[in-house]
Amino acid sequence: MHSHRPEVREQIRSAIGRRPAADIGRIDFLDATGVAEVLMAVDSGGVDVVVLDGEAQPTGGIGISRQIHQEAGRRGAPIPPVILVVKRADDRWLATWAQASEVLVHPLDPVTAAETVAHVLRRVLHGDLAGTPGRP
Repeated sequence: MHSHRPEVREQIRSAIGRRPAADIGRIDFLDATGVAEVLMAVDSGGVDVVVLDGEAQPTGGIGISRQIHQEAGRRGAPIPPVILVVKRADDRWLATWAQASEVLVHPLDPVTAAETVAHVLRRVLHGDLAGTPGRP
């Protein structure tokens, strides 16, 4: 999960929860405060889903998502699904441009956030999205 603001990371973590659905095992969060941390985690593999704060500074999650898709695509590497957290519902088009798999809008609704992450993780586990199959 990426945001330069610890309180935003905590809001996202709290909304999603450690166990977003009964059929999804306990999830672990890897906090990243900068672009380099996100890219290293993605490049190392083992990341099932990337959650990015679209309002992060100096580089927002929208730009990072776009970069992940462009760079991994050039290398032929698997691209984990990206969930973008945006401030305004009107920013959904930017998330689409950035090739995000899903979008969450502030203020985060815990039910919606947990269901969205669980849905994405189920798709990863069934091989419908990139990521690391078999890892909840």
